[in-house]
Order: sequence, then structure tokens, then C-alpha cells
Amino acid sequence: MAAGTSNYWEDLRKQARQLENELDLKLVSFSKLCTSYSHSSARDGRRDSSDTTPLLNGSSQDRMFETMAIEIEQLLARLTGVNDKMAEYTNSAGVPSLNAALMHTLQRHRDILQDYTHEFHKTKANFMAIRERENLMGSVRKDIESYKSGSGVNNRRTELFLKEHDHLRNSDRLIEETISIAMATKENMTSQRGMLKSIQSKMNTLANRFPAVNSLIQRINLRKRRDSLILGGVIGICTILLLLYAF
Repeated sequence: MAAGTSNYWEDLRKQARQLENELDLKLVSFSKLCTSYSHSSARDGRRDSSDTTPLLNGSSQDRMFETMAIEIEQLLARLTGVNDKMAEYTNSAGVPSLNAALMHTLQRHRDILQDYTHEFHKTKANFMAIRERENLMGSVRKDIESYKSGSGVNNRRTELFLKEHDHLRNSDRLIEETISIAMATKENMTSQRGMLKSIQSKMNTLANRFPAVNSLIQRINLRKRRDSLILGGVIGICTILLLLYAF
């Protein structure tokens, strides 16, 4: 019975080491794929805008990335299953004296699985970031090329629209200045009207308060008018006499 369980444990260890070796090779190839994609993207970014040749094997690299990612995920799942079986075996082992050594071996395989999983997710995230950046830069380059290749009529129309927009902004600014000047003038006239009303009210108050002064002013005006009439009559008579004497 002990020999059978020992053989089961050795089979699990062989499976784990085989899967770990396969994962190690796959992860190395996966990392190289990501590095080559990064370098090709950098070379494409330094190309001249007139060079419209796409990346060599760009789509094949994407397909290879997807295929290798699926294969690595399957290997990780299988290795996880083997580790789980090893954990079950250590819990049900019939020889307690061997549990410490078995647990040490199991922990080592778990650490390797954790390292491979972390490396896989890190490499995959870097690849996805590079691909998204490349797609974004490609769309930006396409927009720039389409703008540069636009017809002269469209460029002229755009310039006219921009000039018209500037004229409208200037007109709005002048209208706002005119409105502000009109509002200031209205406020000044309102304040002056208030001052005149206050002066008029004060004059009416004084006139009502001193009626004798008002009557005196009227008499003075009548006397001035009478003196003017007398002076005009004397001047007229003197003029007539001079004319009679002359003729």
C-alpha cells in the first residue's frame, strides 16, 4: 500500500516537473514575442509619414499571441490541478513522518506555479499595453494623413469658416462694449434727473416758504419792464425830432 502511494506521489511530481518545464519554455517564447512586437512598433513609429507599409506579420503576431496565451493558461490550469492532487495526497498520507518533506516539496511547486502565473500576467499586460498604444498611434497617424491629403477646397473652406468665426467674435465683443456704454449713460442720466428733481423740489419749497420774496421779484420785473418802455419812448421821440430837424 505504501509503495502504491509512493508511486502515485512520484507520478504527480513527474507531471508537475513536466508541466513546469513546458511552462518555462512557453513563457520564454511568450516574452520574446512581446519584445519583438515592441521593437517592431518602435521602428514603425520612426517611419516617415509617406511610408504606408504596415507592420510585417502584425496580424500573425496577434494570432500567435492569442494562441500562446491560451496554451499557457491551459498549462497553468493543469499544473494547478496537479498541485491540488499533491495537496490532497499530503493530507491523506499514511506515513506521518514523511509529511514535512512532502509539504516542503508541495510548497516549492506552489511557489513555482505562483511565479509562472505572475510572469504570464505581467507579460500579457505589457503586450496588451503595447498593442493598444500602437493602435492609438496608428489611428492618430491616419487622421494626420487624411488631414494633410485633404483637397485645397476643403482647406480654403476651413480657413473661411475660421475667419467668419473671428468676425463673429469681434462683432459680439463690439456689441457688448456698446451695450455697456449705453448702460453707463443711462445710469448717469438717471442720476442727473434725480439731482434736477431734488433742486426743483428745493426751489419749490423755498418759493412756498417765502411768498413775499416771490411777490417782490414780480414787482421788480414789472418796474424793469416799465423803465424799458419809457426809455424806448424817449429814444423814439428823440429820433423823430432829429429827422424833422434834418429835413
